[in-house]
Amino acid sequence: MARLRAPGGCPWDREQSFDSIRKYTLEEAYEVFDAIERRDFPHLAEELGDLLLQVLFYAEMAANEGHFTISDVLDHLNRKLIRRHPHVFGDEASRTAGNRAVVDAAVEGSSAAVLRNWEEIKRAEASPVEDSQEVKSRLDGVQRALPALAEAAKLGAKAAKAGFDWPHWRDLLPKLAEETAELKAEAAAAEQDRNDEARKAAVEAELGDLLFTVVNLGRHLDVDGEMALRGCNLRFRQRFKQMEADSTKPLEELAPAELEELWNSAKIKCAQLDSEHRMLGELRARSAEEQIDRAFASQTRAKPEDDTSFGADNVRGGN
Repeated sequence: MARLRAPGGCPWDREQSFDSIRKYTLEEAYEVFDAIERRDFPHLAEELGDLLLQVLFYAEMAANEGHFTISDVLDHLNRKLIRRHPHVFGDEASRTAGNRAVVDAAVEGSSAAVLRNWEEIKRAEASPVEDSQEVKSRLDGVQRALPALAEAAKLGAKAAKAGFDWPHWRDLLPKLAEETAELKAEAAAAEQDRNDEARKAAVEAELGDLLFTVVNLGRHLDVDGEMALRGCNLRFRQRFKQMEADSTKPLEELAPAELEELWNSAKIKCAQLDSEHRMLGELRARSAEEQIDRAFASQTRAKPEDDTSFGADNVRGGN
């Protein structure tokens, strides 16, 4: 990357700035997600390289401007991992790496305890300037730069720590009905005057309330809203493509009842294909595990002979 950005390097790379390449960072991250979902591991290796390139690009531009280098990036990462894992690296190493929080490193295999410690250590990492400022809200720690679905889930989780949450996922179902009814009322009113900007804003607000509730229902069910929607998008793509393949006429020439029939048929076919793909994936995984087991067993059987030969060679060498 240094060569590409240097005089005589690539003109395109030399022209880029933080603002111009940030959109590619999002694209590369989503391409990594896509490769993971498709279990396309050869492609995943390539996409992870593309995502890593974004880190190198930012670091090189920062170095060119005198802000920081890739070494600083890695040093921050190393110190953070040590600082936030006292149960792995020890309290002393964690403190040396900058941990100012008092936490119990004896997590005893509890992921929940690890997460509590992580949050405490993270909270204590605020700079002295930040410490001196009055914290307006515990929600200030949730970045506005997050994708909206992720921000909604984090806001709900933060509020839940203060006891402001629904006790059970079932309690959100009446809330969903309430938000749906409010959206219906505002949408019906907006239909009366489609040029009323205030009505449009009200519809948008009610739709946002409904989405926020759905995301937090997912949080209670331990379902990530972004991942759930991506899965839904993929299923829709597959089913719609199946509809196009099965139809003898362009879809726009079909009646609603015919489209519904095609859709239901496509759902069945795609579900069967998904089941077959899962079974094939399980068979491949099982086969890979068996190959590893056989290789390990083979090495284990060969080890005594190797040890004897090694000892004999040592004796001969010593003589």
